[in-house]
Amino acid sequence: MENRDGSSQILDSHCHFWQLSRSDYGWLQTGDETLASIRMDFGPFDYPAKRNVIAVQAAPTVAETDYLLALATEHTFISGVVGWIDLTSSGSIATLKRWSPNPKLKSVRPMLQDIEDTEWLLTAPRSDVLGAIKQLGLRFDALITERHLPVLAKFAADNPEIPIVVDHGAKPQPGDKSAWEQGMRALSRDGRIHCKLSGLLTEFSRQELRNPKPSLDAIFGRLLDWFGPNRLMWGSDWPVLTLSAGYEDWFGYVGELLDELSPTERAAIMGGTAIRFYGIA
Repeated sequence: MENRDGSSQILDSHCHFWQLSRSDYGWLQTGDETLASIRMDFGPFDYPAKRNVIAVQAAPTVAETDYLLALATEHTFISGVVGWIDLTSSGSIATLKRWSPNPKLKSVRPMLQDIEDTEWLLTAPRSDVLGAIKQLGLRFDALITERHLPVLAKFAADNPEIPIVVDHGAKPQPGDKSAWEQGMRALSRDGRIHCKLSGLLTEFSRQELRNPKPSLDAIFGRLLDWFGPNRLMWGSDWPVLTLSAGYEDWFGYVGELLDELSPTERAAIMGGTAIRFYGIA
């Protein structure tokens, strides 16, 4: 894979595009002033680098996945799409079959972090919908926090044919990380489960953001020990990232994190792992 600037093997495994007039971004279209700076349209022409990307859903609607797939058809640098379906509805099988001729659909992602019932993933999804995901060779992006870690481990054990990636490292929070460490270490023992090095800075405290390197070093060191470079993938989480840092700032931080790794290991994290996991040609 070659990027638009001619560099090879760099793939942003996690970015978003949205159009507010579509009116299905409930989390974004509220009165929360902390989100004011990203409460605007972000499209492919706004993406701040010449790199290939995986576009990830940001609204729990089929319509938004249709929107992202249309963007991916128009813009070849969008190498894949992580979409949304209702795992509790039998109608989702027909939706998946409608999408199946499109090679850009790579994965599905329920917005688990926004669902109050922590056990939802084990009790609510229909087995026939999960079967369709397996049959079509799709992956599963897990948008989770610490409370979901044991649940995801059980879901993975029950669905061994579905490749899984943990988005944003399961969003470790400031302070005591013992439960996060225990849960992520347990997940990493399943060789099918991958992890995204993304979305970390937006969980940092203001104090940590003044000098993010120590916290980043600590989190990355653990993730690298547990998952290794062949199951870790870099993502920007742009434009949500901009709530805490600039795109190039994050890219630079990650470069520093990977500085002591071998060229092969760096290449895996910066693109190779995601290319393989998502089946990018």
